[in-house]
Amino acid sequence: MKLHELSPAKGSNKKTKRLGRGNASGHGKTSGKGHKGQWARSGGGVKPGFEGGQMKIAMRIPKRGFNNKAFATEYAIVNVRDLESRFETGAVIDCDAIIESGLIKKPLDGIKILGTGELSKAFTVKAAKFSETAKTKIENAGGKAEVV
Repeated sequence: MKLHELSPAKGSNKKTKRLGRGNASGHGKTSGKGHKGQWARSGGGVKPGFEGGQMKIAMRIPKRGFNNKAFATEYAIVNVRDLESRFETGAVIDCDAIIESGLIKKPLDGIKILGTGELSKAFTVKAAKFSETAKTKIENAGGKAEVV
């Protein structure tokens, strides 16, 4: 393959709209801007959120209270049934092992183990948090639940 044989993928390059090139082009005279008005002017139009002089919705809605969303700790969730299917008996399951097994992509602020499903294998599970049911299921199966 040579440089002169290269071409862009079909449909990836779109011809630009050539404005003001005569009436036959379909974009002559007013160049698709209509007749007069602020939209026809250079630099015309309104800023985002402008509502024609009416009070903007962002200013009309009351803003009260505190939202913890930006500061809240977000845990990567893993269920007991997933541990049962992905790991062998006696395995030490920590953050790296869970990521390696493909259960989660990234640990966020830590991993939380939830108790959905049954557990028959004994594991040593190291995580940031455990639900009560997950903790009892792991311990009943003969494993250990360690908070890291």
